[in-house]
This record gives sequence, structure tokens and C-alpha cells, in this order.
Amino acid sequence: MEFGVSTFVTDDGIAPAALGRALEERGFASLYLAEHTHIPVKRETPWPGGGDLPRHYYRTLDPLVALTAAATVTERLRVGTGIALVIQRDPILLAKEVASLDLVSGGRAVFGVGAGWNREEMRNHGTEPATRMRLLRERVLAIKELWTKDEAEFHGEFVDFDPVFSYPKPVQDPHPPVMIGGSGPTTFDRVVEFGDGWMPIYGRNTDALAAQITELRERAGRRVPVTLFGVPRDPGTVEELRGAGVDEVLFNLKTLPEDDTLRYLDRLAELL
Repeated sequence: MEFGVSTFVTDDGIAPAALGRALEERGFASLYLAEHTHIPVKRETPWPGGGDLPRHYYRTLDPLVALTAAATVTERLRVGTGIALVIQRDPILLAKEVASLDLVSGGRAVFGVGAGWNREEMRNHGTEPATRMRLLRERVLAIKELWTKDEAEFHGEFVDFDPVFSYPKPVQDPHPPVMIGGSGPTTFDRVVEFGDGWMPIYGRNTDALAAQITELRERAGRRVPVTLFGVPRDPGTVEELRGAGVDEVLFNLKTLPEDDTLRYLDRLAELL
């Protein structure tokens, strides 16, 4: 099992380069960054976490820019989106950005993807919430075509372009792993069709998670890698997740100033 962190990098917390360096120095395997392009002032969609939306949701840096900063000061740390809101991004530009991150990092990029929860946010990008899962599917499939084909083309309901040249290509063969976020009733369909792994959020019922992982791997006919978000800082929980078949756990890192972050990482590293 490997250990990483997931966090929101903002303009009032630790800088991404300092964070990346600190993680690698302490033996962490990965850094995953959340994404919100903006937060609408008037919002009816409830935050899944309950209560008021935390401040850091409003102030996130672009994850691919921040991950590039972290990649340039590290050698081994995997740098991933956790998750990229693909339904709010142009797929041709996103393919280039992730491939560029993979190139700059020497093949360490991970492409965590999802559709998000904030309906007002996605509508500002011209995305209809009711069709966002179909849009997610097409954009990810189109991105994979752009990564793997010299003359890539795609013709779908939402994404449509004739043959194009798109470079750079990713360093990883055939491309950075596509990790599918979420735990909904159709999540496994997406993992099996166009994902390389599953990236759900931690829940308390480890037995249920173990059964889900078994089901997913049986459906896929392969050992699907599982990365789990939001794992508590508890050795017993970590061991339960290891037994359930989880490959990587991500500890949630609060958005804090650099000194506070480094002290917390020192305590967290005791679990490695």
C-alpha cells in the first residue's frame, strides 16, 4: 500500500512547490489536488459535506499549474488531479495540459476525473447537469484519443472534431492512469469502460468497501487499482483498508500556512 495526501492548494496556504518538496522528503508517494474553477455567489446546490461551504473551495489554484510547480522540485512524487472537473474543461486543451504535466514530471501524472456536485458552477461553463455524465464520458474518451493517436479525431454527441495533431504525447505508455472518482450506481460502468482505476471517498464500512472492490475487479476482469480519499489518520483503519484491497490511501490535508502544514506532515508521516 502507498500513502499520499489530497488537498486544496490556495493563495493563502502552503505554496505547491513547498508542499511537493515536503511530501517527498517525508516519504509520501503522491499529491492529489482538488479543483473548482469558481464558486457562484448565489448557490442552491447543497455542499455534500453539509453546512457552509469552507473557504478553501473559493480560493483554489488551478490544479495543473500547481501540480507542475510541485513536479519541478520533486523526482518521485506522483502528481494527480483529485479530481479534475472534466465537464467544465475543453477536452483538447485538457489533453494538452495533462500530457504537458506528464512530460514535465517525467511520467508521474495521474488523471483523476469526475463530474462534480455544484450545479451552478457547471452551468456557468455551459454544462447541463442532467447530461454531465454523458459529457464526462465523451470528453475522457476524446482525451485518450488525443493522447494515443498521431491523427486523432472524435465524433460524438457533445465532442466533435476531425483529425488533428495534438502534442506533446504523454510519457507514460499508453497514457497517465485515468482514475474515476465517485461512488454512484453507474460509477463502475465508467471504470470498466474508460477508467484505469477507482478513486472513491472513504466511508466507515470497510466490509462494504471490500465487497465493492471485489465486485469491480470481477466485472472488469482485471485487478483495478483503488485509491481512497479522506482516510483518517489511524493505523487500525489503514490496516483494515489494506486488507480490503485498497492500493493507495490519501490523507486529507487541511489548507494551512507552511509552518503549520509541515508540523502536521511530520505527525502524519509516522504512519508510513
